[in-house]
Amino acid sequence: MAETYYEATQTEAVQRATITRVFGWMTAALAITAIVAMLTVVTVPLHNLVFGNPFVFYGLLIAELALVWGVSASINRISAATATALFVLYAAINGLTMSFIFFTYTATSIYSTFFVTAGTFGAMCVYGMVTQRNLMGLGSLFMMLLVGLIIASVVNLFWTNSTLYWVVTYGGVILFVGLTAYDAQKIKLMAASATTPELAQKVAIMGALALYLDFINLFLYLLRILGRRR
Repeated sequence: MAETYYEATQTEAVQRATITRVFGWMTAALAITAIVAMLTVVTVPLHNLVFGNPFVFYGLLIAELALVWGVSASINRISAATATALFVLYAAINGLTMSFIFFTYTATSIYSTFFVTAGTFGAMCVYGMVTQRNLMGLGSLFMMLLVGLIIASVVNLFWTNSTLYWVVTYGGVILFVGLTAYDAQKIKLMAASATTPELAQKVAIMGALALYLDFINLFLYLLRILGRRR
């Protein structure tokens, strides 16, 4: 009985430590993105490089997709240090491309939307961590909805229908609110199995990447609704 209690206590300690790492790395990635975005805004040559040539801008977007796919697909084969470096690189590149929001929306509306996003995101993370309801069965549904959202967004790039634009926007908010709770619970389950420092760091990076993507997408969709254009 004593050994069982000790093992349970150790598992909980590992789980808490890994979850702390997840949110630490996610916060660091958001900070990197924000710093790079603001540097891009105030550095004219850098801004011109990113937005003055469409090949550079779209090349950066492709690089972001490649990094997310690469880290996710090869996490079991690469080292924790490599995964961490790629995650930091992704956050920095995302800062370059996301700097456009400072030219599109007022600074006040960006900051206020950020705080709304942070509050919503935090509430859903807490829900995902503490709820007794098993959210893992919703994974397939969320994936189908995400694919549908991406397809609808691509179609509207060419169709430019205002009704579809707002359907996608509100649908995106609902989807990423749900995904935040889902990913938080998934991370909680994964963290309990992080039995070595190397595995714990990999879980932390994958969890941070998932929550980072949830936060950024939720922020961008809310900005469409709450943001005031210049």
